[in-house]
Amino acid sequence: MSESTTQVLVPLDGSPRSERALDHALDMPDVAITVLTVIDPFDVDPLAPGLQSPTGVPGMPGYSEEWYEGAKANAEELHDDARERATEHDRSLTTEIVFGRPARRIVAYADENDVDHIVIGNHSREEFPHVLLGNTAESVVRRSPVNVTVVR
Repeated sequence: MSESTTQVLVPLDGSPRSERALDHALDMPDVAITVLTVIDPFDVDPLAPGLQSPTGVPGMPGYSEEWYEGAKANAEELHDDARERATEHDRSLTTEIVFGRPARRIVAYADENDVDHIVIGNHSREEFPHVLLGNTAESVVRRSPVNVTVVR
């Protein structure tokens, strides 16, 4: 990789919009891609439909080892799929799994790892057309130390 290679971070949670963000990054020339999945103990787990937060109550922190291992296994499966997609594009990528609040961890990862650009999926709610961005995407756009591309 040359010094001019742009370091791109793609948060991936398994949603169709995050998958489109990965596709967008895979189409970018001369970039090194890192896929980041954040395991959020404060909310319903997007990586395991139907699996609530480890406490059973959305918004309440805490977790069991079993819950964490299940969420981590789901994230690893997402990353395996992402690597396969990258191979189909004759590309490679690196992956990371972190634990915490998604927007905070995405911004912190970008800041701590010399990321040049974030490509994130928009998670706006279809039933609320006045909402332009989902909470995570909006927070990342506002707090990011680097440029952010939001993919719909």
